[in-house]
Amino acid sequence: MTDAANPSGLTDDEAQEFHQYYVQGYILWAVGAFAAHSLVWIWRPWF
Repeated sequence: MTDAANPSGLTDDEAQEFHQYYVQGYILWAVGAFAAHSLVWIWRPWF
């Protein structure tokens, strides 16, 4: 048998590393979206 007991087939260390990069990517995406919306708001406020 393998050491991986998770449904994904990853070990706990691999899953934690993947989660770390996933969260960092999401935060980067969210910051980019906030910046883009802020620039559009400055250019043409919609409220």
